[in-house]
Amino acid sequence: MAGIWAEVLKLERVGRHDHFFELGGHSLLAVNLVARLRKAGLDVDARSLFNQPTLAGLAARAVTQVPRVEVPQTLIPQLNRRRRL
Repeated sequence: MAGIWAEVLKLERVGRHDHFFELGGHSLLAVNLVARLRKAGLDVDARSLFNQPTLAGLAARAVTQVPRVEVPQTLIPQLNRRRRL
């Protein structure tokens, strides 16, 4: 996550307590950052970044969010639950 922040902000590195907007981030960069974090497999959104603008805060938010899981439809045919005696 820190590497993506640094790339988006065009910085050599960022620290865990660095504030995205104080480092020069703005709304368009925020959208870019969120897209890159999602591509990396992190479930974050722009609202989370605005509410948790530090690297540590956003990382904690990304970890505590419930991951989205898609369950595929079963391919097993439904069995007749009544047994004939």
